[in-house]
Amino acid sequence: MTTLATLNKYGVDLEQMMCLRTYPIAIKMLKDEAEIPEGAIRPKKDRDEHYAVCQVFSLARRQGMTVAMFLEDHWCFEPIISYGLVEPPEDYLEGFTNSFFIADKEAAAKHGREMSRLPVGEYPGMVIGPLKDADFEPDLVMIYCTPAQLRHLLLALRYLHGTTVTSTLDPIGSCVHTVVPPFLDGICMVAVPDPGDYERAGAGDDEIVLSVPKNMLQELMDGIYHFEEIGMPFRKFRLSMCPDFKQPFFYEDYFKKWGLDGPKK
Repeated sequence: MTTLATLNKYGVDLEQMMCLRTYPIAIKMLKDEAEIPEGAIRPKKDRDEHYAVCQVFSLARRQGMTVAMFLEDHWCFEPIISYGLVEPPEDYLEGFTNSFFIADKEAAAKHGREMSRLPVGEYPGMVIGPLKDADFEPDLVMIYCTPAQLRHLLLALRYLHGTTVTSTLDPIGSCVHTVVPPFLDGICMVAVPDPGDYERAGAGDDEIVLSVPKNMLQELMDGIYHFEEIGMPFRKFRLSMCPDFKQPFFYEDYFKKWGLDGPKK
């Protein structure tokens, strides 16, 4: 089993080696309040506040906060349903909430019925915090990154076993797609931050999310370390400035007229 010290080191190394703007996030699903780590903030209990879970992701990755979320702490309906905190409402399964974004009623209902969900009542809570400081073993790690950083993370995941990541890119419900399939199925997921993440939690226009389940975290890091060791770190993949590029003919005429170097023979 990976030690907490190693997991914390992964958090530091990911941030530094991948030039991340925000901390990688550790997420653990909780079966009981007794599992809440010491020092974790309970929004309702401690501050009489509520948050959408995307806002808590932002507090963890930007401010380094560790937050425990139970039903009374949430301020957005989608994770309440999809994290199994309540039974899915009938109108949700009939497509009511999806009807705002999907014109076809049956397609809206199908989307609601097929949305990834945790078993109702099995995990009443979760704790979210920066991986570098986590004093709990996460079920998954979430990384907000740019497309260029995502490319290198996927390259690292592919190194040991040729693993590739297949995801369903849905513009709504990124808080579900990045948590439920990695937790339930042990797979990596790529997701586009949804409108709530942009409007309420400050996700950038150039950000995308990679979630890695705990069973694949060492595989990711082995790849990251490998490419560092062979001199192909993330920073190495950059625009290549080619000297003595092929000049248009009139460049050559001017340079010859000015007595400057011409193309090498």
